[in-house]
Amino acid sequence: MDKKLIGACVAEVIGTFALTFIGGGAILNGNQLLGIAIAHGLALCTMISALGHVSGGHFNPSVTLGLLSIGKIKPADAVAYWVAQFGGAVLAGLLLKSVFPGVDLLNATPHLTGTTSRLLGILVEAVLTFFLVSAVLGTAVDRNAPKIGGFGIGLTVTMDILMGGPITGAAMNQARWLGTGVFAKVTFPDGWVYVIGPAAGGVAAALVYRFLFSAEVRAQAASA
Repeated sequence: MDKKLIGACVAEVIGTFALTFIGGGAILNGNQLLGIAIAHGLALCTMISALGHVSGGHFNPSVTLGLLSIGKIKPADAVAYWVAQFGGAVLAGLLLKSVFPGVDLLNATPHLTGTTSRLLGILVEAVLTFFLVSAVLGTAVDRNAPKIGGFGIGLTVTMDILMGGPITGAAMNQARWLGTGVFAKVTFPDGWVYVIGPAAGGVAAALVYRFLFSAEVRAQAASA
């Protein structure tokens, strides 16, 4: 592994750790929906602005998967990113377990609420992640993207949680779900919701952006 990839993976560990620790901690501290949404959004906004130039600021396996599906990251690098992302999230969960001893981390883990079915949960997670990955592509990956750091992406996470938080917990991120979920109880029966939903939404967003909205497509249309 070369130094550039090592640095990128360390950045992915730190960014995913921050998202999980700050987001999960905000829940465990008793914040209401707006505070929880803002905490996740600010964590992502800050980390992408600080470390995006190092790794691209994915901090989410679904973002990496989406970029992999359109050739924006090499397969071997994507695997390294996934290891870093899951590792950072689990480390954050472990620290939260120490900071809040005796508290079931299910409370800090996205999970289905009320009468939400697993199929509906997958659909909601897919739609929310579609918005998130679209924001990543439109504000960070596209060469014509506005230079706004992680602001647009953080706001997207905030809006997604405000809508989806009461339904699925609005994970949009397998690492965020697993980071606290691995220390919780009765979380894994709904695991496919948080594996399939974000993955499907991330790939769908990447393909739509690549073939309809990307700078390359716009350039080809302009020259036609």
